Amino acid sequence: MSEAAPAMSPSRRLRGFVLLAAFGATAIAGLTTARLAGHGHEGIVAAACFGGVVSAAMLISWGAEAAQFFISQGFAVALIALLQVMPEFMVEAVIAWKGDIANMFANATGSNRLLIGLGWPLIYFTADVSHRIGRGRGAGDLKLRRENILEVASLLVASSWYLKLLAFGTLTVFDGAVLGGMYVSYMWLLSRLPAEDEEDREDLLSPPRALVELRRPRLRFAALAAVFLAGGGVMALVAEPFVEALKVVAFGLGLSQFTFIQWVAPFLSEFPEKVTAFYWARTVRLAPMALLNMISSVVSQYTLLVAMIPIVYAFSSQLGPVAGHPVHRAAFDLPAVPMVAPEHDLRSEVFLSWAITLLGCSMLAKLRFSRRDASILFVLWLFQFLVGKLSEALGVPPDSLRWSEGVLCIALAAAHVAMHRHEYVVVEALRETARLMRGGRRESAA
Repeated sequence: MSEAAPAMSPSRRLRGFVLLAAFGATAIAGLTTARLAGHGHEGIVAAACFGGVVSAAMLISWGAEAAQFFISQGFAVALIALLQVMPEFMVEAVIAWKGDIANMFANATGSNRLLIGLGWPLIYFTADVSHRIGRGRGAGDLKLRRENILEVASLLVASSWYLKLLAFGTLTVFDGAVLGGMYVSYMWLLSRLPAEDEEDREDLLSPPRALVELRRPRLRFAALAAVFLAGGGVMALVAEPFVEALKVVAFGLGLSQFTFIQWVAPFLSEFPEKVTAFYWARTVRLAPMALLNMISSVVSQYTLLVAMIPIVYAFSSQLGPVAGHPVHRAAFDLPAVPMVAPEHDLRSEVFLSWAITLLGCSMLAKLRFSRRDASILFVLWLFQFLVGKLSEALGVPPDSLRWSEGVLCIALAAAHVAMHRHEYVVVEALRETARLMRGGRRESAA
């Protein structure tokens, strides 16, 4: 049984609460300024939103660090990830309601490839650079716990449902129900894991530690709820003016609607979790928590985000053809989202997203994330922006290049598994996870 960490000094506790109040006030001020500035002042709106989002993200990250001492770390991070991707859900819901089939998978596929191809590598490189500055040497591999095989397995299972969509060529309400059930199961399993050990709180900064050390459980619960409500509320309300303000700028630069929805909008809507993750990635100890934050975000996208599309589309289709698109029917006469739109073959986008996720899972299944892993994912992500130029140079359709890159990802995943086959301890990790769910204690790190 580990001993409890000594309480921090009153002055440090006061400093922690002052920082929480200051960031809360800044977040609310940014939201208020953005809402009052309105149309015609996009520069002011964007700046105010930026300050509000950063402050709200810091509040949420501190809240998550504190919450992991009362519920499992994975469950706390997954809740935060769900809160952070709410802006993306709002964007996707509007697209689905309008029946904009050509852009319906743009946000979904762009957002998960952005998190895996850009987010995961940047977490590693942030930790690596911070470690070099602080200690004069690189961070080495980011190591996950054995229980984190649950997040990796959940991501692999959820993303593999894309294969069913490719095989049948439609996204139906039934698919939405299955994917929604997957997410509920994922959260339930995470909730069964134990909270962090008490002595680990010594590593916390003043704001989250001040929350942890509140003696009265009701007061502590109220303080955590206030932090999450303030941070989450600001992020939810500031997302729309932030995206709209920068949409004006993006369109002014000549970006197409599909490009904006697939890359620019997800980058903006995912900004909160990037701030949180890169704050955690500054230290090697919290970098795996940052990686889990991104993994849980991708799981929520593959499950809840995709599940929402056919459900919203079905409701809107009851009003008749929407936005000029015919209503497509599946079994039981329910509306279904087709995978092929007149303007764009969505199947290549879906296949590439699944293939990159498969490669990412093959890397994380060995429970460590290396510099080589981060570099490979980043290069593959960058390659997507060369598709247009290569398509013109080679005289082949862009969709063919996406299919080819997807096949390359599958081949790299197979090669990665073969190369590191002796490092995989999936069965042992699942057994350890099951033991923890039954109330067992974590083994001390070697």
